[in-house]
Order: sequence, then C-alpha cells, then structure tokens
Amino acid sequence: MEIKRVSETDRVDEFINTEFSDHAVHCDVELNYEEFCFIAEDEGSIAGVITGRAYYNEVHIGDLIVCKAHRRKGVGSRLVAAVEDAYKGKGYEKIALTTFGFQAPEFYKKLGYEPEFVREDKDPKLSKYFYLKKI
Repeated sequence: MEIKRVSETDRVDEFINTEFSDHAVHCDVELNYEEFCFIAEDEGSIAGVITGRAYYNEVHIGDLIVCKAHRRKGVGSRLVAAVEDAYKGKGYEKIALTTFGFQAPEFYKKLGYEPEFVREDKDPKLSKYFYLKKI
C-alpha cells in the first residue's frame, strides 16, 4: 500500500461521500449531509464568504472570510445569519465552529455563540476557540 499526497479532489470527494454515507447507514444514523457556501456581493465583487457543511444533527461553519474593505459593516453577521436561517427547523440542533484568538472570538460571542472549550496556546493569538449555538 502506498501513501501519497494528491491534489485531485473529484475521486477523493466521491470516496469520502460514499464511505461517510455508508457508515452512517450501517450505524443507523441519519446522515442529513449537505455542503454550503453563501457569498455577500457588492457590485459584482465578493465582499465575504461563509462555507461549511451540515451532517447528522449539526451544522459546522468552516470558513467565514470578509474582505478588509467590508469589515465592521455587518457583512459577517449577515453571512452567519444566512446559515442560521437556512438550517433552522430542518433537523439540525446546533451550529459549531472554531476560531483563533486573532480572528473573531468576540464577534461570535456577540452573535450568541457560547464557548465550549478554549485550547490555550503560548501565543494567545493562536489559542483556538470552540463555539456552539443551539438552533
């Protein structure tokens, strides 16, 4: 057996989706899997993006990135709200995410996300915050 790093993703994505689904069925768990991506646009340019996936009973925000020119204008809050609105009432119980100390821990607190855990780092900017919000 050979272990190697690859850049192609189509074959890998198909493998992950098949095995992930088959294992959920085998364990008698509803998969409820869906990837998402929402963008905020300003005159045709991307001002911000939020990505992630929903599975089992949880939505996981993977990335929230807002262009520097559009920060502190409500773009991030609106993108998070779009995810919350999209998954309320669809069998998902919570939204989970992580952020680093230099990124946005206070931002998520303001949006009602509660810290589950903080993995402290010797450099506080690199401490990792694990947040959760019930929906």
